[in-house]
Amino acid sequence: MLTRRDLNRALLARQLLLERSPMAPLEAIEHLAGLPAQAPNPPYLGLWTRLREFRIDDLSDLLTSRAAVRMALMQATPQLVSARDAAAFRPLLQVVQERHLGAASRERLRGADLGQVAAAARALVEQRPYTVKDLGVALAERWPDADPAALGPAARAALPLVQVPPHGLWGAVGQPAYTTAEHWLGADAGPRATVDELVLRYLAAFGPATVRDMQAWSGLGGLGEVVDRLIGRLVVYRDEEGTELLDLPDAPLPHPDTPAPARYLAEFDAMLDAYDDTFRIMDDRDRRDVFAVPGVVPGTVLVDGFVQAIWTIVRKKGAATLVVRPLFQIPTRDVQDLTEEGERLLAFAAPDATRHEVRFNSAERATPAAARRGKPRH
Repeated sequence: MLTRRDLNRALLARQLLLERSPMAPLEAIEHLAGLPAQAPNPPYLGLWTRLREFRIDDLSDLLTSRAAVRMALMQATPQLVSARDAAAFRPLLQVVQERHLGAASRERLRGADLGQVAAAARALVEQRPYTVKDLGVALAERWPDADPAALGPAARAALPLVQVPPHGLWGAVGQPAYTTAEHWLGADAGPRATVDELVLRYLAAFGPATVRDMQAWSGLGGLGEVVDRLIGRLVVYRDEEGTELLDLPDAPLPHPDTPAPARYLAEFDAMLDAYDDTFRIMDDRDRRDVFAVPGVVPGTVLVDGFVQAIWTIVRKKGAATLVVRPLFQIPTRDVQDLTEEGERLLAFAAPDATRHEVRFNSAERATPAAARRGKPRH
């Protein structure tokens, strides 16, 4: 039986958050099975908080050299992955992209066949990169009855499109432009993975986990059958409520009292959205605070391994202020650790600022954070 703290420490270990890892950035990206990339900067911050030695140019060089790419994958959201994983994962997740397109968008295509849209879009984006908006306008010349605002997303769902630098580089602004993965990476970028391999990669980065967790992370259904095939290669645990958890036999399971340092997680960090039940890192009330704005996942702060605050960097008159908004009363010793780590974050994210400051707003709830970490789910 695994307690909440057992699961928390297992997650932190696999996410390289118990101590910064000496891994190279590309190795870490593959170990983590990708990083969410809904905006340019979060993957940089996600690697900074996990790696012992990481510079902005380390990731920018991977993107410009085409060793890593940004493309829609798990949950049909943009992910930063290695070129190898782009080739391996994308065919498996095609059904996720098409399902995400939705019936309403298909209705707005007004008879335009998705396969024909994909073929026409491929011919366009392999001549030069297009934004989704411009691609929809160009495709509307062939399908004038269809909504251009639906044609672009339809093409993105039907084709394995990658974002082309300079979008995705640190500090980039504007809408991303796309070409096909085959055109950008070449036809021999790597072999396709099996669904079994995708599940094993998930467990290496996020386990122990339930089948529902695997499905929530990937967007795929029917993974119970995959687990049935793999069961001889997995170990089975139970959580405190008796729910079955699956894992790799050689994956780390640190002692639940293993110290967990203060960490600042980037916006959209996968840890916050990789489970059907995220209780190992935050309870339902915390989740409502973090996901208060649809489509937005703010930067979060881990204290003793659990989400206890939200953070943002405010730039004004050349100064950079890291504003920390605690969800609970944070002990003084943890505030000191967060201040020191926050100063390191500012040195990385805002090196050009004339002044750095870490500021804590008042806690929204009076309950001391330490009193809640062993609290049962219900």
